[in-house]
Amino acid sequence: MKATLASIRTVYADLAQRPVQRDCIRRTECCQFKLTGKTPQLTRGEALLAAHGFRASGRKELPQPTDGSCPFLQPKTQKCLIYESRPFGCRTHFCQPAGGPMDRKDVLDLIRRLEQIDSELGGDGPHALTQAVSWALEQK
Repeated sequence: MKATLASIRTVYADLAQRPVQRDCIRRTECCQFKLTGKTPQLTRGEALLAAHGFRASGRKELPQPTDGSCPFLQPKTQKCLIYESRPFGCRTHFCQPAGGPMDRKDVLDLIRRLEQIDSELGGDGPHALTQAVSWALEQK
């Protein structure tokens, strides 16, 4: 498990080194899935890292927001519970104030690495955030 988490973190670190300007100012607009109509899709490795970050926050049960927002978005503070462990989709998001979406061609090699890790874990491709993280939280 530690090796998997380290591999995912390496992919995220490599993404951060890309020359594409990203200025996330944490406005949380992209965390409003119902409003945007977009939900991040996570591979198994990403889901495991997100679940690890969630557990590190002291929580065990994934919230089910009724407003269509991300379950990791704290209602009172509007901050992400797992910001350092947030998924690839959240890092390459479509938020216009942060720079808009990254072109797939610019991150395809990283996507392929995430897919390879997913395959090694017996995954069948990405799943919607809540479904993927729910699966990961069930893993011991």
